[in-house]
Amino acid sequence: MKSIIDVKNLSFRYKESQEYYDVKDITFHVKRGEWLSIVGHNGSGKSTTVRLIDGLLEAESGEIVIDGQRLTEENVWNIRRQIGMVFQNPDNQFVGATVEDDVAFGLENQGLSRQEMKKRVEEALDLVGMLDFKKREPARLSGGQKQRVAIAGVVALRPAILILDEATSMLDPEGRRELIETVKGIRKDYDMTVISITHDLEEVAMSDRVLVMKKGSIESTSSPRELFSRNDLDQIGLDDPFANQLKNSLSQNGYDLPENYLTESELEDKLWELL
Repeated sequence: MKSIIDVKNLSFRYKESQEYYDVKDITFHVKRGEWLSIVGHNGSGKSTTVRLIDGLLEAESGEIVIDGQRLTEENVWNIRRQIGMVFQNPDNQFVGATVEDDVAFGLENQGLSRQEMKKRVEEALDLVGMLDFKKREPARLSGGQKQRVAIAGVVALRPAILILDEATSMLDPEGRRELIETVKGIRKDYDMTVISITHDLEEVAMSDRVLVMKKGSIESTSSPRELFSRNDLDQIGLDDPFANQLKNSLSQNGYDLPENYLTESELEDKLWELL
């Protein structure tokens, strides 16, 4: 499958006087339609990397190619139309008096007819399960609802790439699950490419590939299954999955279980076999 994002030898530092680089000579690609998670400790370069891809920051060296176009000062605004970004705190993203006004805001600069704008707003809100709240003030929504509205605002613009920058980190477990399910549906319906910066294991588990960043460099690339099989997850800012913790506890109590990572359903099947 063809890449929609190619990052080559990318380096960046926030201050020229710094001896270290915040992002140091990284190279990776994202395939069209893929869900890529980027994980690592705070300060490892995750958010800086996606801000470079979105053109919010300018690299010191290296290149970024989005859908065949090299990102430059001249075309940054055109390329950014292909990328939608949802940030950690939804309150920082609201500009409209009502939910529907907020989702419509980004469309107003695109020269669309009022009828097309209304159609897109309703489609996007319906997709994230927030159509019944279209007249509601954003301040009266829960954290999870606010993030779903923020995603609707991005989806209405029809970008090819959706970037979630720790978008689930301020939500409770139920809100996180709802948001992950929403993103799953959007990705399927719109064949969208997803990049998520996250510490959330459920979010990582939904992805096709995981990039681990450490001190501005790429430490490894793997599938979620390969990642969860590692015994140093705490060293890269992740908790041990519940299924791993349970399997280890059962193994210590004499159950004959495989060493490799098992999902919760796979672990359940194995236990049934042993009974």
